[in-house]
Amino acid sequence: MMAALQFPCTIFKTQNRMDDYSAEDMRCGDLTEAQLKSHYRLDYISDRVDPYMLTRRSSMDRPQSMFCCNRRGAGEKISRQQCAMMLFDEFRSLSRNFSIYGPYSHLIEKMIIHMQNGNGTPFHDMSLDTALKEHILNDKSKNSTRLRLHEVIKKNIDWHKKHYPAKEKDKLKEIILGGKLPKFDRFQDDFNGMGITVHDTWATRITIKSLHIYNDHFRAVVHYKVQDHFGLDSDDILKKKFSQFHFFRIWFVLQRYNQFGFKPFMTNMEAIIEIKGAHK
Repeated sequence: MMAALQFPCTIFKTQNRMDDYSAEDMRCGDLTEAQLKSHYRLDYISDRVDPYMLTRRSSMDRPQSMFCCNRRGAGEKISRQQCAMMLFDEFRSLSRNFSIYGPYSHLIEKMIIHMQNGNGTPFHDMSLDTALKEHILNDKSKNSTRLRLHEVIKKNIDWHKKHYPAKEKDKLKEIILGGKLPKFDRFQDDFNGMGITVHDTWATRITIKSLHIYNDHFRAVVHYKVQDHFGLDSDDILKKKFSQFHFFRIWFVLQRYNQFGFKPFMTNMEAIIEIKGAHK
């Protein structure tokens, strides 16, 4: 007798694993001032403070000022804690350029606050779950994992025995591998707050929680679990598209400079969707 696939059944996992704290973008406090300046060209970080000299900047101590180089180091001395607080304030202020509108525009500020105070604990917010679910449901392309799963489930169900055959399990994974996992790298994500908070993702796990077959119809409940890292690695900051912005320069220094070492963290999101279809 042909065996039926048992549920819940995890049908897909990325090669990148969940909760991978050894990933390069999860490092913190591992770079010296000399390394940041020589290898990463991070001499000038902020318009408000000099994190190396621990001094407050004036409007004349900025690259665009004719007095800049003569006044270097002449600013008011501040403590390391004050410097970090001022950098985080600037970090939050600059984030608004990447989250201009929409229901997720508040998320980047929440995540920056979490980096400042959360000590590396995982981050979850209902808005992230909503964004993931909307992304999956609104993807009508041929690469949509939801639509691809719909086709392969419908095609391989044993309609006579009213089950999904266990021997066809690999087809579920193959169809996902041929599609595109939900990522926030669309044009609108550059402005709605999701591109800056998540953008690409690190690990994804897809599980079919249940599959009900009745008459000539089926209903599958599918759980997506997605994880990203709120952290920067060397490749990120060495790219011109990141390093040109003070936003990313401040982020990298707060995370990686050995005098700060604020911990990056895991960003967790999940969504449960229904996939319904008919035999004919």
